[in-house]
Amino acid sequence: MSSFWNHVVYILKVMDSLVRVLQLVDNEIKPAMRYIYEALDRAKETIKRSFNENEEKYEKIFTIIDERWNCQLHRPSHAVGYYLNHEFFYTIKSVGFDAEVLDALYQCITRLVPSLEVQDKIIHELSLYKNAKDLFGIPMAVRSRTTTSLGINNLR
Repeated sequence: MSSFWNHVVYILKVMDSLVRVLQLVDNEIKPAMRYIYEALDRAKETIKRSFNENEEKYEKIFTIIDERWNCQLHRPSHAVGYYLNHEFFYTIKSVGFDAEVLDALYQCITRLVPSLEVQDKIIHELSLYKNAKDLFGIPMAVRSRTTTSLGINNLR
């Protein structure tokens, strides 16, 4: 029956990317927190492309993904991990300007560091990080942006 096989193809187009995200999240050897944001974003982009960007074919799937993301996985700490992941921060320019990510960063700083003096020091250090100054700009640190990956390339 062709309808059966059409459903199989549909499931494969959706599940391949999502299984890769689950493999990343379920990895007990390497921490995945700093990759979850990007991994889910890439999975959704792959799903979108597999349906030739025909939103009607994937909108229900995205609704399910977004509901799960919002109720179970979407935490400020994941956004902070994404922001502080030098592999993405310096290559995906929008990371440093994403309002949701920045809001989560400031939430975490405020919650984890009660001292206003220390918060100010952190903000200063974040400025150095953002602009790749001091230790963040030395050649070894710059090279490590792409050589210390935990395997996000497996999600492409």
